[in-house]
Amino acid sequence: MDQSRTDGSSDLLTEDLDGRGRIARPSLHDAIVARVRDMIIEGELAAGSRIHEGNLGLKLGVSRTPLREALKFLASEGLLELSPGKGAVVRQFSAKDVHDSLVVLGSLEALAGRLACENASDAEIREVRELHDRMIEMYEKRDRLPYFKLNQNIHSAILRLSKNEALAYVHGTLQARLRRIRYIGNEGPEKWSGAVADHEAIITALEARDADRLAKVLAHHMDRTWERVRNAI
Repeated sequence: MDQSRTDGSSDLLTEDLDGRGRIARPSLHDAIVARVRDMIIEGELAAGSRIHEGNLGLKLGVSRTPLREALKFLASEGLLELSPGKGAVVRQFSAKDVHDSLVVLGSLEALAGRLACENASDAEIREVRELHDRMIEMYEKRDRLPYFKLNQNIHSAILRLSKNEALAYVHGTLQARLRRIRYIGNEGPEKWSGAVADHEAIITALEARDADRLAKVLAHHMDRTWERVRNAI
């Protein structure tokens, strides 16, 4: 199972974090998927809205065939819903959907944190530290989308360091669905600074290989995420 295909992320340090505008080759499919996913994350394509393929294709500078394939892929991630009558519609989650998913994510990440402390090499933990430091740079610049992608890559990286493919796969599926919801959890300076503080605690516990502490911090992070997003759903 290749989680990078599930959650849309690439290697730890190589994801394109700030692509904008028209799509350029190569990797047209991946580029379209990434751009439309960003539009959903940032709310440019609003939850519940129908995607007009013609208008979106013109905006991105791509034809309908590769665009439709990209929309099918995003539907497989849970970001879109496809129906014969409406075409592609940006998925809208209920508060219960979100809460239930975050409860499960918290448990999965707590387990992954324990396993990562046992199984990760020092070099792998240093790579997560590099991601964290880059994320902090984006936070200091208030460059929100690159910050968010690095934030999500850190969570995915910890799952990979668990060395448990089944765990990483299930987590990746849920994480992919909640990208927009997690993104709005950083709206406002207080919420954003709170998320950063959580990540500081996460990297500190990981570097110390404190399995109990890391599991607790990761689970608490998901509880706090729910508090940050519940009124925005």
